[in-house]
Amino acid sequence: MKLSVSERRQALENRFPEWPRDTISRHFAKACQEYRNRPYLYIDGEEFTFEQIWNQGVQYAKALLKLGVKRRDHVAILMNNHYTFPSLMVASSIVGAVVIPINAMLTKNEVKYIVSQSDSQFLILHQSVKDKNHAQAVSELLDDEDFMSNSKLKKVICVPTEENAAVDERFILWDEFLALANEVSDEQLEERWKESKYPDEVAIIMYTSGSTGSPKGVMLTDDMLLRSAYSTCLSRAIEDGRVTFAPLPFYHCFAIIEAILAMSFVGGSVISALGASPLTSLQLMEKYKANDYLCVPSTLVPLLNHPRVAEFDLSNLFAMWCGAAPAPIPVWEKAVKVLGLTEIITGYGQTEVASSGVTTEIGDSLERISTRVGRPKLGGVTGLKEFDNSVVQYKTIDRDTGEDLPTGEVGELAVRGVTVTHGYYKKPKETAKVIDKDGWLRTGDVGRIDENGYIQMLGRSKEMYKVSGELVSPREVEIVISQHPAVNQVQVIGVPDAMTTEIGAAFIELKEGQTATRKEMIDWCTPRLARFKIPRHVWFIEADEWPMTSTGKVQKFRLKDMAEEKLSKTRKEG
Repeated sequence: MKLSVSERRQALENRFPEWPRDTISRHFAKACQEYRNRPYLYIDGEEFTFEQIWNQGVQYAKALLKLGVKRRDHVAILMNNHYTFPSLMVASSIVGAVVIPINAMLTKNEVKYIVSQSDSQFLILHQSVKDKNHAQAVSELLDDEDFMSNSKLKKVICVPTEENAAVDERFILWDEFLALANEVSDEQLEERWKESKYPDEVAIIMYTSGSTGSPKGVMLTDDMLLRSAYSTCLSRAIEDGRVTFAPLPFYHCFAIIEAILAMSFVGGSVISALGASPLTSLQLMEKYKANDYLCVPSTLVPLLNHPRVAEFDLSNLFAMWCGAAPAPIPVWEKAVKVLGLTEIITGYGQTEVASSGVTTEIGDSLERISTRVGRPKLGGVTGLKEFDNSVVQYKTIDRDTGEDLPTGEVGELAVRGVTVTHGYYKKPKETAKVIDKDGWLRTGDVGRIDENGYIQMLGRSKEMYKVSGELVSPREVEIVISQHPAVNQVQVIGVPDAMTTEIGAAFIELKEGQTATRKEMIDWCTPRLARFKIPRHVWFIEADEWPMTSTGKVQKFRLKDMAEEKLSKTRKEG
């Protein structure tokens, strides 16, 4: 018999009557003892139990110790989703090192910047990931005088991914790395682990995507990561043994906190399948009897539209968290109908807040889920009284003056709390720019907090644009256009205009088999939006033309480049 939401939350609170303030490794040690034989990770057709993940972590920790990793050293991981990733997090925590997860889709120059700027002394990499030959790129960096003079990189461990492919002799091969563990005793490892017991030290430095300027390394402590994960479990009423399908990259905070760490609190399992097709996703959810689906709209919509979706037994699936980008009501309605979901939520946060700060409540209406991103997560034993027992607190401020705004007013969202970063690694100016003396972090997002404490997102501060002096929220326009029956997805940006300074431009993807014209879209908007908010430019694009990040978000700065090309072509033709 399925327990109610309140019963599941009570079970979680009974298991954690007080907050233990653990490091990641000490938390995992307890979890692996309690859930020893339970499956923890399903990946690439293999199953790994909690005990296997822990034992691997101990082996890797011994190898890191023999390699010369000291406390507070930085260990960068440049890998595709892999069974070793959770164990490497555990290992780094045991020896007191800091993990630097690197986006596996980055180019050589992007990797060069992060490895150098993060002061990583050790780098563990996959020889290649898709079309990225990381081994070759890093080999070239080792011959780059500029890199070597600005980097602290000492050793590179390479996990071969191609048979018979030559690997730089300066690299330590994975099997050689594992063999190092045999030279370190349990007593030596225990001694180091005793020295690595501080939950308020930085555990991870996670680099933001850097859509403008250089990426920034967000410093997150063990306690921030674990509090956020527990808070998610409580807010979502995650039951004992939940099986979560999370086709998300391990180098991103969504997967690390909402899947890898969250499932460790309840003895649950993570099904990982990064980049899985809709068909493969359906097969995996059926095979492993998934209860939960973590997704973004760009992966959810193709799955819902797959012609064979009804053939699969998804009777164990009841929960979904669709985040990263907003989705209109019809998408939510279809998710409920097609997947048989009874608990769906959305949420909002950022790397600086240790993934999510707010979520909608289980049972919220589809209208609320499509127009709000949530209110501060339940904190339970992790929450603070001054934050109404949550781990975070939000407010809106004037974009220009930084002054607090009354509840209900539109402004830039600011957040503070026990899961909020204290700053960016080696970037004091950028840190001071966004975090004030009282710990309030300016999110760069524009929104309002309604009378129920729910946040309505209106877009990025830098994405807002002015038409003849009137401020326009792209999100408001996107909601209206997305309600047109022919529209599958829409993104709106501001572009330069000689008459009005800026004007709206809409990129629209139509549903399969549908047609529409610019005039039809303008006519649709006319009774629903003020005249200055109606986009002047309307461009129809195909699904594969969206410039996406690896985490499923549309890169609006690249849409601006696409718009400039179209406008430039129009000017020449005119």
